[in-house]
Amino acid sequence: MSDTFTTRPELRGQFGAVTSTHWLASAAGMRMLDKGGNAFDAAVATGFVLQVVEPHLNGPGGEFPAIFYHAQTDQTRVLCAQGVVPQSATIEHCRAEGLELMPGNGLLSVVVPGAFDGWMLMLRDYGTLELRDVLEPAIEYADGGHPILPRVSRTIAGLGEYFREHWPSSFATWLPDGRAPDPWSLFRNPDLAATWTRLLAEAEAASDDRSGQIDAARDIFYNGFVADKILDFIADGPVMDESGQAHSGVMTAGDLSNWQSSYEAPLTVEYEGWTVSKTGPWGQGPAFLQALRILEGYDIAAMDPLGSEFVHVVTEALKLGQADRDAYYGDPLDGDVPIQTLLSDDYTAARRAQISDKASFDFRPGTVPGFEEQLDICAQVLSGLLGKGAVYEPTMAHLAEQEVAGKGDTCHMDIVDKWGNTISVTPSGGWLQSSPVIPGLGFALSTRAQMFWLTAGLPSSLVPGQRPRTTLTPSLALHKDGRRFSFGTPGGDQQDQWQLPFFLRVVHHGMGLQEALDAPLFHNMHAPSSFAPRTSQPGRLVIESGFPEATLADLRRRGHDLEIVPPHNLGRITAAMREPDGMIRAAATPASCQAYATVR
Repeated sequence: MSDTFTTRPELRGQFGAVTSTHWLASAAGMRMLDKGGNAFDAAVATGFVLQVVEPHLNGPGGEFPAIFYHAQTDQTRVLCAQGVVPQSATIEHCRAEGLELMPGNGLLSVVVPGAFDGWMLMLRDYGTLELRDVLEPAIEYADGGHPILPRVSRTIAGLGEYFREHWPSSFATWLPDGRAPDPWSLFRNPDLAATWTRLLAEAEAASDDRSGQIDAARDIFYNGFVADKILDFIADGPVMDESGQAHSGVMTAGDLSNWQSSYEAPLTVEYEGWTVSKTGPWGQGPAFLQALRILEGYDIAAMDPLGSEFVHVVTEALKLGQADRDAYYGDPLDGDVPIQTLLSDDYTAARRAQISDKASFDFRPGTVPGFEEQLDICAQVLSGLLGKGAVYEPTMAHLAEQEVAGKGDTCHMDIVDKWGNTISVTPSGGWLQSSPVIPGLGFALSTRAQMFWLTAGLPSSLVPGQRPRTTLTPSLALHKDGRRFSFGTPGGDQQDQWQLPFFLRVVHHGMGLQEALDAPLFHNMHAPSSFAPRTSQPGRLVIESGFPEATLADLRRRGHDLEIVPPHNLGRITAAMREPDGMIRAAATPASCQAYATVR
């Protein structure tokens, strides 16, 4: 690690590290480690607090993927807490509602809420603490209040009139005095506190056994009073969404009761001594792996990490990976995804050969034998979207001409404990902007179904019971020398675009975690957004002004359409690493000034 000045110290210790996108959540996770819990206990508590303190980025009705290393079994696994689309959500139904694209909010795009079952499964199978232990911090902040972030206050203010007119339950929750809460004022969500308090009491009454209480909590959420309130609200009728029309939800009791979170093996590639793990192609993580495989053919270590060649080849490799994402990725449980071909030597070499000295303005998925018809459908669907504007998540709303109050985003956490358990989680969905608050519960449902296409024949076409192809993409890398490296970020389609240069700078340029987080970032707006209304800006490269002027000038010479933004405006990366000798390191981005690492 170099001695370069950083905005914050890179923290070190041997007991444990919790780093997340909000300081109160990080503190809650460390509280679990102090109680004698492990990284999984800490992750669950951190996740529930994030739902309270970053409600514009995630909520109890949302979802998450997690990638974790379990030290006792020496295994790396993925926990999928991504809910599926309801059985009655079909292309035919949505087309009959007059839609060409799934709306980004409302009730029609609602999926089964996955986060709660995912946290409970993790707690039961890998945690050690009681249900009460991990829920108490979230209940305390929901009931007693927390200082509301200025960004949350602005989001609520921007949506106040919409809530008043169309979503009265959201108005009552987020504007309880008829006005948006002031930035940093103490904000409470008593309905959410009451929900968790009642659920905890019913679970404890159902069993004296730790695992029994956790399973009882799962049943209460998906079959008990929580499910009843969700279904009663959906049955009340249509609500307005961004299509300009009111639509009803189609989720049923069967959709809730028949779904559970699950474990699966990660998708991996070997890179410079690291085994890099991502989710399968139901997430966008394999695009990161594809880009790594393409970059194997370049001497990244010889490149200036702030130079134009580095930015150019990373950008172009990601463009190719993103194009394949849109053409081929989807839920492999419901269709054939040629992921091994996309990661193969021959395919990777062919894709690498497509990168030139100039920026590409073309959407270029590769050709996989047997998938030609699918590729043609993809080209037809996307041709009408290329070049139609941009969509920004809340953490990047300052880049748009107007505040994008209605778009949701994501949180992230990385946790390492003294036993070596390591976990990377990216919670999202169920934002306060996504759908109306369920009366009496204090939270909204996820509208992740907006990522489905209403055209048949694509791997991400709307199919009942299928997982949406999410943008959520936590990262875990294990080195052959024993290092364990967890990292990730919010940011929609930009998540892997920010994580990749961070990872490369650590691996190839010897940067420390905080130094690499402080280094300027970039991302392209080339591929169509994964979020409604699915727009794009071919050739556009958003880049921070912290890069040298010579780098910016040469990128323009190469043809990139630059959009320059101030330093520390891109990415909200957090990271943690355990060294072979047991030393634990952690860092958090200075962007947004709310992510914090705690280590001791």
